[in-house]
Amino acid sequence: MTKTFAALALAVAAVSAASAAPGGRIGTLPLGSYVCGLPGDATGEAWLEQEDMDFVLINGSSYRTSEGRGTYLLTGDNVRFTRGPMKGMRFVRETLNRLRKVEANGSAGKLRCIRRSERG
Repeated sequence: MTKTFAALALAVAAVSAASAAPGGRIGTLPLGSYVCGLPGDATGEAWLEQEDMDFVLINGSSYRTSEGRGTYLLTGDNVRFTRGPMKGMRFVRETLNRLRKVEANGSAGKLRCIRRSERG
């Protein structure tokens, strides 16, 4: 019984440690093409695409843009691009298929990126 209790205690500790990682659980975003844009207004376009910000998630935590390839890290709902042309950019996941840019001062930006398709 003591061995069973010790094994159970270790399992609980391991699960607690994984969920207590800074920023939340590590994961990946759904693969596919992400189109980015700014909100428009009632007098013109509703969506102003920013083609230079579009990217494709190609596998695991890798992406590509027209400028090259890189990697990102997803912890909880926070996305940080760690290598490549988008290095240093941060986003927050608003829904499964929508990201919102986080500005350098930590405030929510206006730019949003929406998964357009499952394929790049």
